[in-house]
Amino acid sequence: MMSVLVNVLGLLLILGIAWWFWLAGRKSPLQHYQESLVILVKDGVYEPDRIEVPAGREIILNFQREDASPCAEYVVFPDLNISKQLPVNQITEVQLPKLEKGEYPFTCQMKMYRGLLVAG
Repeated sequence: MMSVLVNVLGLLLILGIAWWFWLAGRKSPLQHYQESLVILVKDGVYEPDRIEVPAGREIILNFQREDASPCAEYVVFPDLNISKQLPVNQITEVQLPKLEKGEYPFTCQMKMYRGLLVAG
């Protein structure tokens, strides 16, 4: 009986973790792009995780990694074919090309950290 309870609790924990990292719809407000904007990488999230950027203009995003976990080591922009290593406790500039209007997701290499650029 005890092993069944432990198995059920373990399964619920696994489902909760999967929901948090892949299924939870984070609906934070859009942060407007500024050259001084710093995106914090900590506690399993990018902060801010939704950024409105101008279309048709090259931009630079500043990432500050405070999370030492291996998952946070890279930021990846799959639609732009860009990947950048983020050293711990440093600000790293990521230069992006001119973007067409649309949405551009960014993630860690394991897709657990998630963010979205909205070019408009």
